[in-house]
Amino acid sequence: MDGINNSVVTEFVMLELATSWKMKIFLFLFFFSFYVGIVLGNLFIVFTVIFDSHLHSPMYFLLANLSLTDFGLSSTTIPRMILDIFSEHKVISFPGCMIQMFFIHFIGGTELVLLIAMAYDRYAAICKPLHYLIIMNRKACIRFAAIAWGIGMLHSVSQFVFVIDLPFCGPNKLESFYCDFPQVAQLACRDTSKVVYGVTINSGIVTMGTFFLLIISYIIILVTVRHHSSAGLSKAFSTLSAHLSVVFLFFAPCFFVYVWQVPTLSLDKFLLIFIFLITPLLNPIIYTFRNKDMKMAVKRLIKNIVGFQEYS
Repeated sequence: MDGINNSVVTEFVMLELATSWKMKIFLFLFFFSFYVGIVLGNLFIVFTVIFDSHLHSPMYFLLANLSLTDFGLSSTTIPRMILDIFSEHKVISFPGCMIQMFFIHFIGGTELVLLIAMAYDRYAAICKPLHYLIIMNRKACIRFAAIAWGIGMLHSVSQFVFVIDLPFCGPNKLESFYCDFPQVAQLACRDTSKVVYGVTINSGIVTMGTFFLLIISYIIILVTVRHHSSAGLSKAFSTLSAHLSVVFLFFAPCFFVYVWQVPTLSLDKFLLIFIFLITPLLNPIIYTFRNKDMKMAVKRLIKNIVGFQEYS
């Protein structure tokens, strides 16, 4: 923690999203409406899975954890950005910047592992149907969730140690709309090429390793189903294509940010929308609202709410 105490810089200045009032109003309505959808959609899934006994299965347990990470990942940046749109001084304190970076990578790393766990769940359900309940029992699900959150924490801490002791005594203007390790490290008062390289290698290995594991698991599922029936292949491909779309939407921005770093302002805006807005909003739609069990759960929930109001 000496790095914080010895730092001259006490706050970082964020880039401005827009200058004209029309664009500011548009961005406010855009971000606000998307964030409300993210909060309502993901928290609705979490509470539905918790309180509906019909959804107490491995797939929905992992799905609830995924929704929780989507909500958390979006909440690390979007609420502050909404407030900063009309703010004259778009600054974040040094501790606040460190905390934001930590939770972005903590929650993001957790989501990566959860996607692998969900792919394994689908593999067990499709390729090992007779042993599914044995493979994905209650203890296994809890273990998967614990490992996911644990690896997310480990990933974030391993990134954090690269930056926390850097001296910040000069420029404090971030070339971004939120705090992240590569941008913050570049503002340090000494050569940080090795630090940026270490952060890139860390995030790149985690991101690309997870991506290739997911692609391999989906290929194995499709090949296995193909040997059984063409009808099953069509159904499996329909299901997995939706999952793959989420995977590509989540991993493509991560690739450009942490593997192939392109520090352009327009790209930063584009990636921000996908990482913190589009993917967290699409996950509830793709993973649940297209699902028959979730649709039935929604109907039961609405029926219970209406029945409770009539009773009251």
